[in-house]
Amino acid sequence: MLEFLQNLLHIDIFINQMASALGVWLFVVLFLIIFAETGLVVLPFLPGDSLLFAVGALSASSEFFPVYILLPLLVIASILGDSTNYFLGRRYGRRLFETEHRFSKLFSKKYLAQTEEFYKVKGAIAVSISRFLPILRTFAPFVAGLTKMSYSQFVRYSVLGSIAWVHVFVLAGYYFGRIPFVQKNFTILVMGIIGFSLAPILLSIIKNLIKKRS
Repeated sequence: MLEFLQNLLHIDIFINQMASALGVWLFVVLFLIIFAETGLVVLPFLPGDSLLFAVGALSASSEFFPVYILLPLLVIASILGDSTNYFLGRRYGRRLFETEHRFSKLFSKKYLAQTEEFYKVKGAIAVSISRFLPILRTFAPFVAGLTKMSYSQFVRYSVLGSIAWVHVFVLAGYYFGRIPFVQKNFTILVMGIIGFSLAPILLSIIKNLIKKRS
């Protein structure tokens, strides 16, 4: 776990080491990481925003990893991951609420009904916006599937969210990753990206705690 955190905070160094070791096979590794982070509900801890930024910076300094290949490749990985997660949720998600287990209180039918109502009203926005929120972007497609949101609606917003997410962070890395100040303070920048991405989730948790106590 400690090694994982070190690699996450120094992801620019890690990506460059991977590029030196794997060459063009790094494309495959990046595709699989983005696919897994968006497509497997059990892997929300994989790097997303910071990885895309680091990959953009690598692309700017290496002719072997052109941005015009990375962008469509990672967008496709994100869309396919989203769709996989959606169908997993549609196929298996409701079993969490219908089977007796030690987490039955967490997965109560009351919460399922509330979630279904939320996705009827704001599901499309949730699918798009969650792309920019760590952890939530891994769960949103799964929840969309288990609430039986129509796939045609889901995939439209999944595609839009994926295109926006990948382009924002990869191009930010591509254009700003070469700046000396950014290069020297990359670890602080990564921490800032993670903190900024998690801020809405933390604020929501704090608001809910305050409401419960009042």
